Amino acid sequence: MDIANALCEAAKLKCEFVIQEWTAMIPNLLDNKYDAIISSMSMSAERRQKVAFTQKYYDSPTVFIARKNDEIAGTSPDDLKKLRLGVTAATSQESYAKKFYSGVATTVFQASPDLYKGLADGKVDIILEDKLAVYDWLANTKAGSCCEFKGEDIKNTEYFGDGAGIAVRPTDQPLLDKLNAALEEIQANDTYDTINAKYFPFSIR
Repeated sequence: MDIANALCEAAKLKCEFVIQEWTAMIPNLLDNKYDAIISSMSMSAERRQKVAFTQKYYDSPTVFIARKNDEIAGTSPDDLKKLRLGVTAATSQESYAKKFYSGVATTVFQASPDLYKGLADGKVDIILEDKLAVYDWLANTKAGSCCEFKGEDIKNTEYFGDGAGIAVRPTDQPLLDKLNAALEEIQANDTYDTINAKYFPFSIR
């Protein structure tokens, strides 16, 4: 939200924020119910066919997360074949799991909070999620203290794109230009780095 507010200020835009179910984000953008999506959306090739993206505003790999006390040998498809995997509906992580972990029993949750609760409550054994999206839950909530990252970061540009971008309608070039200019401004004047340091002990550029 801090980055969104900084971008709105730099672009001299009066922004109103609304909460939207993930699966409806792109359809409702294209249906003119709002003007942009800034919600950790990876710039995958599939999404680029539907929306226009700004420059990358952060880079985040996909990660596996499991309960700390669970002994998990690894995160390959063979390692997980006897475990229950969780993903969020209509995400790049769901597509990736369908492709590479098709032999693993997978539960699809409708929203990220449901995914995290499912892991904490033992409904699934391991989840696949965007690293930055899940970091706050792991680091700053009591429920998230149950769990930790497992295995190596996953960077696959075919599924996860080249980082997260702000999505706009393909016809809205003026807004796209304003947001790109604003992004360049906050990255150049240290606003971006200040926000980065506030939330993460590592660079998200």
